[in-house]
Amino acid sequence: MSAPDNAPPWYSQGLAFACARCGRCCSGDPGYVWVSLQECDRIAHHLGISLDTFAKQHLRRVGLRLSLRELPGGDCEFLLRSADGLTACAVHPVRPIQCRTWPFWKSNVRSPRAWNAAAAACPGIGCGPTHPPAVIEAALRANGNLPL
Repeated sequence: MSAPDNAPPWYSQGLAFACARCGRCCSGDPGYVWVSLQECDRIAHHLGISLDTFAKQHLRRVGLRLSLRELPGGDCEFLLRSADGLTACAVHPVRPIQCRTWPFWKSNVRSPRAWNAAAAACPGIGCGPTHPPAVIEAALRANGNLPL
């Protein structure tokens, strides 16, 4: 028997997350960082290049969609790795919605089991501040058009 539509979500007490700067969410082979033209324009402006140059140097077409390119091995090309093992994003202030909303993706919050599976790969899940349901649901709405 399923829960009624008006039942609170399983994460009604919120979910803890603090980025551990491990870079695992920015790497995968293959991986996709879906971007809109508006996001591309913001990143291009941040990098100080034209949208056309950005598209030629940093985008790939996957079907009808656009994704940021990856380095060999699967890292997003904007993922910076330091000698101490921590990572940073070269376009962090203007990173795509997909990146901004990690780990609050539909695939991760659909159930406690899915959340625990994501936590097995992400050391930041279950740590740090508890994000309230309103924050989680805003992230889910922001990603509503992404197949995450």
